[in-house]
Amino acid sequence: MIDFSIPLVRLLASSNFDAGYTFGWLLMGSLGVFVLTYAYLIWQRKTSLKWVKAAARAKKQAWKKLKVPLSRHTWIEDVATAKDCKCVAQAGYGHVQHHWSERWNNLDDIPEMSAFCFYCDEPCGVPFIDVSPTWHCLWCQRLIHVKCHAKMSEESGDVCDLGPLRRVILSPLCVKDLESETLSSVTDEIITSLGRGQIRRKRHRNRHGSNRYINGKVQGSSATKRALQYVLNGLVGLGLLKSSNEKNDDKFFEASNLIDQKGGLKGLKHKKDESAVCGKSKKYTLVDLSSDARPLLVFINAKSGAQNGRLLRRRLNMILNPVQVFELDSSQGPEAGLELFANVQYFRVLVCGGDGTVAWVLDAIERHNFESPPPVSVLPLGTGNDLSRVLHWGGGFSTVKGQGGLSTFLHDISHAAVTMLDRWKVNITEEKSGGEPSEVQSKFMMNYLGIGCDAKVAYEFHTSREENPGKFYSQFVNKLRYAREGARDIMDRACADLPWQVWLEVDGKCIQIPKGTEGLIVLNIGSYMGGVDLWQNDYEHDDNFNHQYIHDKMLEVVCVSGSWHLGKLQVGLSQARRLAQGGIVRIHVSSPFPVQIDGEPFIQQPGCLEITHHGQVFMLRRVSGMDGPRGHAAAIMTEVLADAECKSVINASQKKLLLQQIALQLS
Repeated sequence: MIDFSIPLVRLLASSNFDAGYTFGWLLMGSLGVFVLTYAYLIWQRKTSLKWVKAAARAKKQAWKKLKVPLSRHTWIEDVATAKDCKCVAQAGYGHVQHHWSERWNNLDDIPEMSAFCFYCDEPCGVPFIDVSPTWHCLWCQRLIHVKCHAKMSEESGDVCDLGPLRRVILSPLCVKDLESETLSSVTDEIITSLGRGQIRRKRHRNRHGSNRYINGKVQGSSATKRALQYVLNGLVGLGLLKSSNEKNDDKFFEASNLIDQKGGLKGLKHKKDESAVCGKSKKYTLVDLSSDARPLLVFINAKSGAQNGRLLRRRLNMILNPVQVFELDSSQGPEAGLELFANVQYFRVLVCGGDGTVAWVLDAIERHNFESPPPVSVLPLGTGNDLSRVLHWGGGFSTVKGQGGLSTFLHDISHAAVTMLDRWKVNITEEKSGGEPSEVQSKFMMNYLGIGCDAKVAYEFHTSREENPGKFYSQFVNKLRYAREGARDIMDRACADLPWQVWLEVDGKCIQIPKGTEGLIVLNIGSYMGGVDLWQNDYEHDDNFNHQYIHDKMLEVVCVSGSWHLGKLQVGLSQARRLAQGGIVRIHVSSPFPVQIDGEPFIQQPGCLEITHHGQVFMLRRVSGMDGPRGHAAAIMTEVLADAECKSVINASQKKLLLQQIALQLS
């Protein structure tokens, strides 16, 4: 490498080189580069905005010529909107038409490599190549140049086939808005009352000798009806007019109360200090689903893990029908979505949340008593996400975070294989002093149960998150806080007396707990604490235990010697000690100990924990090239059985039994 530093120093020392003059030129050059860069960014922003406005104007002109079912379209900066941007209910129409919208790169799920006009196959959104603004269909996710739309409309009539994800999208042709029927009947009632008022006023004027002739029919009834329909839609949107299903008379107005004795409209007044409720959820019903429909029912827990649920809901609303996406909270559980899909012959469920959210949805499905329960897939939003790892759906939100990742994820759900998952019932008995009868509380387990040091760490983490939920904003930060609680437990060793305070019984046999044990873990799946395999099927062992499966109706019990041991397990520097394997596990506790079931911790008072097999549920497992022919065969057989049920070759009970056997054999 040539060193130019010495000649440069000699040049500056030997010549009358003006350092200030040089510094000024460098400063002016830097300022010029900054100005040019800033001007380019401003030009790019103005160009993008100009294209968006041009696309919006062209869309309005095109929709004037096409009979497109319209819906309010609201652009807001928040991640949630009170109104649907799509016309989600189009029951009665012959076909779905494209719902063109201006494209926003930060909202759609189209990879840049796929950003081509589906009519002319030219790139979209490249300023120096594309000279036309771009539209984006909110149903099929296709892009088209505004200049290409007229040609495409003449050839295909602007008909939308819902795109590559049509199998999982709930078609708007199958969604019926119950409130629209109510509003139609209310409008007819008001028109009739107005007509009667006009007739009464005409007779009154005729009796007083009025020379003005008024036709008995209401003039301009169609225009009046359209105006009233618009007003009533607004009242329902504000929550002031109740539909046929509402029962709260104190908060809503009846249609008959909107008409006075003269046939006119009464004034609407709020109670003092009472505000209108915006964003009131509408009521829909599903009708005329085709036999090959496979819609996806989505549940989102916005508070799981790093709390990415609201952003995910916005993205799912862009791809799917918003009617099929439900957000879970303390006021609305999975029952609302399951009730909407109660008459759908075949559908799948996507749970966006942690393992606790999955258990919540599975409990609701069991209570609903489906003749053929829907299989469940998982989009991980929690901290550990162990069940989603076992089913190959990934370990975090990063799996769908990139552009196009969510569409790929939904495509994999439509081609996933059905497998079985054991569910276990945990009967918790607390001993009462003074001869009082013992109380029995029941919980359900899918993944694992821990007692001792691991449950203590989970309990401290859960308590901290409940006190300060804003600090747990990412999965990585949550794991760091979890590690901090584990490091604190290394010093405390609060569970060092576990071998003397806890007794283990498996299938009626007492199992000796080794000295130095600070935690017992009962396993149903092969993933613990974010992917740790404690049973380790792939390693050779000097015992006679069988391999671990998620559908073998067997539990595995291991022990750990403290939080330091757990830390070494996570990085693969140690192994857990295998103690037992069986179908019934009892754990007797003589003093209070922390316990966690699927990551939900609590303090167990002296008593007994009895774990027995409760049943099996259908889950969806992601199929990849590494699964080989068996994995793809399971996915294909799932579709074959569904088609056979649709064609009445087999009934729902037979399909459930066959699907269960195939899932057990091919998993």
